[in-house]
Amino acid sequence: MGDRATILGDGQLGLVAADVLRQNGHRATIWSPVADEAARLLRTRASDRLPGHRIHADITIETDPGRALEGASFVFSAIPTQYLRQVIGRLAPCLPTARDPIMASATKGIEVCSGLRPSELWLELAGTPSVVVSGPNIATELAREQPAAMVAASADPRRAAATQEALSRPWLRVYTNDDPVGVELCGALKNVIALAAGMLDGLEAGYNAKSMLLARGLAEMRRFGMAFGARDDTFSGLAGVGDLATTCFCPEGRNRSTGEALARGKSLQEILAGSHSVIEGVPTARAVVERAAGQSLDVPIAVAVHAVCEGRTSPRDALAQLMGRSPRGE
Repeated sequence: MGDRATILGDGQLGLVAADVLRQNGHRATIWSPVADEAARLLRTRASDRLPGHRIHADITIETDPGRALEGASFVFSAIPTQYLRQVIGRLAPCLPTARDPIMASATKGIEVCSGLRPSELWLELAGTPSVVVSGPNIATELAREQPAAMVAASADPRRAAATQEALSRPWLRVYTNDDPVGVELCGALKNVIALAAGMLDGLEAGYNAKSMLLARGLAEMRRFGMAFGARDDTFSGLAGVGDLATTCFCPEGRNRSTGEALARGKSLQEILAGSHSVIEGVPTARAVVERAAGQSLDVPIAVAVHAVCEGRTSPRDALAQLMGRSPRGE
């Protein structure tokens, strides 16, 4: 086996990444932040978060950060955004033992308390630069090795190329990109739009409404992203329109299905309590609204989604408010 690769997090994408890295010759180790979950994974070699997927016997599962990171040349972070600050605090003292690894961050979101992106948290709290990994990557399809593509974005071409090499498979194309800010914001913002798409599905609003949402949602994503340093063309690529379309249409998408359940009358508390996974779009909607207000940016879809998630309006009323906005040019 080749160099050691450590995967931070035992969610869907973390499990898939571990198998990809193993297939590419790395000694893969999954670091699980919860001891009980790690013990369950070791015992069953399976997870309720990714039904039907088996964790290969060659993949190690660890709960100790020092043992998990020791000697790693590649680290893949799939920790949910709102837990990332706490996790980095646990891991940062162990990172020097990992001989300046390539850090790839696949986390999609914006931290509510600070407004920071995941790569900014890694840099601020651990001094670690990270390659942003994003794109239309429904984990259940990746686990079945169905054709897919993703983007590895960094201002450092060497780190981007190393990530591309580590994650590429015959069924998985990895493109490099030099706009990590744009790629990371695309991954966060599309989850907010996907919540709205699910609400339209729950309201049975039709395909015209869904297509309208995707077009106006992409415009909102671009407007927000460019205000914070993203490049315009990034929103037309895999991380932008590609991931947005997948997240809004795939029945298995967590954010889309959460929006649908809200429109069908379930409370957010019920939905979150019954989910095995984090619904990143919910806190991200709040973070987007707060950051946009500070820049006087118009983000009506994010505002509507946040209001629904907080219980201040219903999906039907939110849609009516959006449709009733003053006429304007596209």
